[in-house]
Amino acid sequence: MADSLPALAFLGAGSMGGAILRGVVASGIRVDGGITATNRTAEKAVASADLDGVTSIALSETPDGNADAVAKARIVLVGVKPAMVPDLLREIAPHLAEDAIVVSLAAGVTIQTFADNLGADARVIRSMPNTPATVGKGVTGLAAGAAASADDLALVHRLFETVGAVVEVPESQIDALSTISGSGPAYVYLLIEELTKAATGMGFSEADARLMVEQTFIGATALLDASGEEPSELRRRVTSPKGTTERAVAVLQDAHLDRTFAEAADAALARARELAAGS
Repeated sequence: MADSLPALAFLGAGSMGGAILRGVVASGIRVDGGITATNRTAEKAVASADLDGVTSIALSETPDGNADAVAKARIVLVGVKPAMVPDLLREIAPHLAEDAIVVSLAAGVTIQTFADNLGADARVIRSMPNTPATVGKGVTGLAAGAAASADDLALVHRLFETVGAVVEVPESQIDALSTISGSGPAYVYLLIEELTKAATGMGFSEADARLMVEQTFIGATALLDASGEEPSELRRRVTSPKGTTERAVAVLQDAHLDRTFAEAADAALARARELAAGS
């Protein structure tokens, strides 16, 4: 990873925008030209003001704050709510630098929407981060618009690497990616919830059940990460022939977990397409 990024503007440093902002700062990467963040209220702006090297602007006090922020930025991250995106794009369009790269953090907003409001030659990259980005363990999908160059994409790739792993996909796959890495943390939390219920059902206290289950998931994924082994191989090592784990795994496989996860991802994708169509 290179040791610097060009000037950044975060328009809407809410939950996801704020996570990326904090990740960049925490990584220690040098940002040539600095970082500017805008939020609607002074209360929200205060949350970013204590970050090293960040100029935090409250739009309630500085109405031209978005224009000021983008005028000196090479990478502009749009983190406002999806419904607010078109108005924001029209507001900043006259102020963007000629070589500005505009990065969408807004779920469901297409690159075409950005092109319609910024012009067909705007360098647009659509991103789909997930919530573990807040602790530097995220997965971010990136899809580049037609006007974005390979160098533009590489710069934005470097930016999101400060908060985790990055996958580059065509825009047609962004919704599918969201069903796996975007929604995926919820699937993991659901498994943790259900296994915790099983533990309390066996007589363990709530505290002990939570400790056992949560640390088992944290430990299993840490071992997967550290070992470099395939999950199937690590599972085999836990599953002694004719042992207790083998019998438990057989029950899970009889429940058609493979089909269940495929159906869950398909359901999420169908809903993503409904949302994109405005329903």
